[in-house]
Amino acid sequence: MTLNELQDEIIEEFAIYDDWMDRYNYLIDLGKDLEQIDPKYKTEEYIIQGCQSKVWVNADLVDGKIKYGADSDAIITKGIIALLIRVLSNREPSEIVEADLYFIDKIGLKENLSPTRANGLVAMVKQMRLYALAYKAKLNG
Repeated sequence: MTLNELQDEIIEEFAIYDDWMDRYNYLIDLGKDLEQIDPKYKTEEYIIQGCQSKVWVNADLVDGKIKYGADSDAIITKGIIALLIRVLSNREPSEIVEADLYFIDKIGLKENLSPTRANGLVAMVKQMRLYALAYKAKLNG
């Protein structure tokens, strides 16, 4: 499935819910399904700066594609990072760097988060792209 097909699928999933309380509950459910990361990644080195809650993100290059792992101590934030991983994980670094993550606006995520959570969302995307840039440089090295 392409990155844009995945984004469209997420947009359709969120369209099912009429109000944001239901969407928040859906985000919480997504967070519960997030694969556990190795505790060695739950250190300061992997923490996202700019998030109100604690969010740890790591990235590994496997067969030319980036596989992300993450966790958070906040249930909604965990759901948000689960969405980002669903869209960006198992992609080539250049695809991640160049991706237009339009689903964030289409589902109304940014405007329905508190300002600090919205800043955290931007910080999560930025960090995931930085990992992709680093791996892209390493591959093209």
